[in-house]
Amino acid sequence: MGDTTPGQSPVSAGKRWDPELYDGRHSWVWKYGADLLELLSPRKGERILDLGCGTGHLTQQIALAGAEVAGLDISLPMIEQARKNYPELNFVLADASAFEFSQPFDAVFSNAALHWMVQPREVVACVARALNPGARFVAEFGGKGNLRALREALDDAWKAVGLRQHEQWNPWYFPSIGEYASLLEQHGLAVQSAWLFDRPTALEDGESGLRAWLEMFACDLLERTPPELREKLIQGVEERLRPTEFREGVWYADYRRIRVLARRGPF
Repeated sequence: MGDTTPGQSPVSAGKRWDPELYDGRHSWVWKYGADLLELLSPRKGERILDLGCGTGHLTQQIALAGAEVAGLDISLPMIEQARKNYPELNFVLADASAFEFSQPFDAVFSNAALHWMVQPREVVACVARALNPGARFVAEFGGKGNLRALREALDDAWKAVGLRQHEQWNPWYFPSIGEYASLLEQHGLAVQSAWLFDRPTALEDGESGLRAWLEMFACDLLERTPPELREKLIQGVEERLRPTEFREGVWYADYRRIRVLARRGPF
């Protein structure tokens, strides 16, 4: 499927991601995508795009169903790891808000990625252009209220160490179902089903689980923190969350997800 013409220059935002840490200590991210694959229900011979494919594990599952699949991600380290993991598959380094393919797809699939894409209008426009008429868009990502407790703890801990700049740090897009359904419809995608649900998620590594989560998913914020204050910040987050999010030796993240199935008209 070597027909890509990514409409962008890959950006350095990909440095956020450590593929070894992602695969080794955060494998639950893609493992939770198994249910979403059932909703996608890939079929032999279909052309499918995995948007925000990460290290390629779900891309490979789609390929095993007999589909002709391409994985797309903005992170060079993640794409390089995906190519190592599955050298027989096609992985493309591109920005999800500015990509094009020469041939349309029968489905676009995205798991745990859209909440990192803070230009949702541009992303949805690209998705709509990439789909055949009647083709489906199947996605799951963080919805309104996602990680509320964790984000509030980060906010409080940052203030406690005497810093304020974090107010401009917001790497996430967590819409309501209404917001996202409206955005899809504005781009010719009819929503067939949508869910907003809580999914408290057990983090790996026991006592170190929350620290590992912060080092992976909030590393930009940690980098903005003076080195001498980082440990104090992490400990502050742990202290605030321990009464509610640490149970029987396991840390939990208060995830809330949107899951959506939409189709491009006409039908």
